[in-house]
Amino acid sequence: MNHDDAIRLFAKTLQNVERWMDKATAHAKAKSFEVDVLAQARLAPDQYPFVRQVQSACDQAKYAAAYLGGKQPPSHPDTEQTFAELRQRIQKCLGFLETVRPADLAGAEERKVAPPWLGGNWLRGDDYLVHVAVPNFFFHATMAYAILRHNGVDLGKMDFIGSIPTKEG
Repeated sequence: MNHDDAIRLFAKTLQNVERWMDKATAHAKAKSFEVDVLAQARLAPDQYPFVRQVQSACDQAKYAAAYLGGKQPPSHPDTEQTFAELRQRIQKCLGFLETVRPADLAGAEERKVAPPWLGGNWLRGDDYLVHVAVPNFFFHATMAYAILRHNGVDLGKMDFIGSIPTKEG
């Protein structure tokens, strides 16, 4: 997987998150409760709620795209509280991911990535992608999926995987 593939996979998965939210909305309507209750749902008391899982997945995607593409990441304060606001956050993130072109990622494997939380240390772009960005992104996306599933939303493996670009023959 190259760096462009990773950014495209992040975008695809964020689009899948929106489809999970569609299913959550239908579930809430069928069960006669407000879907935004699920925004604060969590799997365990010491884990992030759904809203924070989605914010974190978006952050991992945008930071990876920015760091590897030599761009400044956009600022998205974590103020979302509703599904509608989370959808806007996802759309902003997807919009940013679309600005990162394959040419921006040329040399990303050697690019010095120094997120502030590393306290002055840094990683090569390849190491950042493999050891931080991809696992962190999928951890948070998986937790968002699991929270909805745990709360009765009818989700399965293909909802997580999403569309597959198969060919006939």
